[in-house]
Amino acid sequence: MQESEELLVERAKVDPEAFGLLYQQYVNRIYSYVYYRVGNQYDAEDLTARTFQQALTHMRGYVNRGVPFSAWLFRIAHNMVANWHRARSRRQFISLDELVLISGRNHNDPDTIAERNEEVAGLLKAIRCLPPERQQLLILKFNERLSNKEVGQIMGRTEGAIKSLYHRTLLALRDELESQSCPPALVAGPPAARGS
Repeated sequence: MQESEELLVERAKVDPEAFGLLYQQYVNRIYSYVYYRVGNQYDAEDLTARTFQQALTHMRGYVNRGVPFSAWLFRIAHNMVANWHRARSRRQFISLDELVLISGRNHNDPDTIAERNEEVAGLLKAIRCLPPERQQLLILKFNERLSNKEVGQIMGRTEGAIKSLYHRTLLALRDELESQSCPPALVAGPPAARGS
């Protein structure tokens, strides 16, 4: 019989092995979230590790407030990313990770791949022009595929506020893409974290 998450979280306060199970359960989701916020594999791996180190350090003080444990982890990750952005200069860049070739079964010719990479770079650039809160919303909705209620728990907002922010964010993203004259594109997932 599998242990409930609530019991596992309580056990993780005193048992590193239980925390390891929580780590295994959430590391890929946290890494993916961080990757989309920072744009490169190496910083995403570092910030993911720091997120879990911070969680482990403060695990004994964790209090279940009726929201999923993952919301607590996402808040820690969000704070790590915010601090990372504050520590870096405000210059815009597109990392090499973002330019990884995207190829499907029928899209292997170099022209199609180059065009697709341009679309992805344009979309990522447009997303990065949005305020951090809106970037977070898009990542949680599209990458993590969370419901408005779950996003609200992570971001500390009501479900209605998330719906409204989501609508305004999509309009702002559309306007940003139109001003760049870039067609919308699908974004490829992040590369897998090493060792996960």
